Amino acid sequence: MDCVLLYLEDLYVGRRFTSGTHALDAEQIKAFARAFDPQPFHLDEAAARRTVFAGLVASGWHTAAISMRLQVDGGLPIAGGLRARSWTSRRRARDRTAER
Repeated sequence: MDCVLLYLEDLYVGRRFTSGTHALDAEQIKAFARAFDPQPFHLDEAAARRTVFAGLVASGWHTAAISMRLQVDGGLPIAGGLRARSWTSRRRARDRTAER
């Protein structure tokens, strides 16, 4: 199936797009952190419980990478790609995430 690319003029307030999902687990969170963002709240569950997060959380960079994959795989076909990203909620092991 061919993907129709969207341009700015195709978008309007309230238009929604839904991607597939990705299930996170603790090992994915730790593996990404070991490679790219080695902070205690991404690597060590006991240490993470003593932080503001009160438990293991995925790196924002990990969340961004998953989000990009979901968007590329069919969530949001923007011509020219995306330019900005904010992290509005934490991602934990066993969470399912989708882009809207």
